[in-house]
Amino acid sequence: MHGAPVLLALLLMHGAGLAETATSAAQPRFLLGASLFNAPEYSGARHSEARLRPVWAYQHGRFRVSTSRAGGLLGFGGEAGGSGASAELISGERIKLGLALRVDGGRSSGDSPRLAGLPDVRRTLRGRLYAGYALNRQWSLSAGLSQDLMGRGGGATLGLGLGYRARLGERSEWSAGAGINIGDRRHLRSYYGISAQAADSSGLARYRPGASATDLHAGLGLTTALGPHWVAFASLGVSQLLADAAASPLTERERGFTGAVGLAYRWGAETRR
Repeated sequence: MHGAPVLLALLLMHGAGLAETATSAAQPRFLLGASLFNAPEYSGARHSEARLRPVWAYQHGRFRVSTSRAGGLLGFGGEAGGSGASAELISGERIKLGLALRVDGGRSSGDSPRLAGLPDVRRTLRGRLYAGYALNRQWSLSAGLSQDLMGRGGGATLGLGLGYRARLGERSEWSAGAGINIGDRRHLRSYYGISAQAADSSGLARYRPGASATDLHAGLGLTTALGPHWVAFASLGVSQLLADAAASPLTERERGFTGAVGLAYRWGAETRR
């Protein structure tokens, strides 16, 4: 397990090298901005909190480093991808395949009074293999397999999704998507389980979930180019916890809502209006 981060890093570097060879004429692109994000305190929490978050991205060829969603804003919101460092190994008209690394912040017992007495889920490094397939110009399928590379309780997760996007004139685009997340036993026990020791310290009932689907989710998004460089965006999302995640004593509310609005400035090659 200790060699896995090094191996994945080498694969990322190799993939990025292939991408640079294939797109040697490509120039870097940058994005910097901020978003106001509102979400539950933790997955299954009753209360939500709003936070101001930085939004930034750097891309050169098929190699990218970014915060969540920021990479897609470089191309007017038409690209899928999560936070962290990623390299596309295959980038065709219909098929995309890539590798990514990101720091997972885990979860702190101080995130909510409900988590008092429970152990923290430690910060770790996650590796992700992701793929996308365009059914046509509007519809696409996606899949991502993510693994905790440091063995700190994050376990493995699999996400499957269906997305749709369409232009609203020359400057705006809206998107919609739905998907399901699945976690292995280690992931479920870290985020939704309660050990015997944690039960004694927290007063909650002991709970040992197994591998299962964790949630169904859906969302809507709107991206608008305010000019050659400025871009505004907004999104709304809903998720429904399932199976063992929904049955956890930590789950106060099975359905959660998220929302975000933001503004960013982008510059570099291939900046769209």
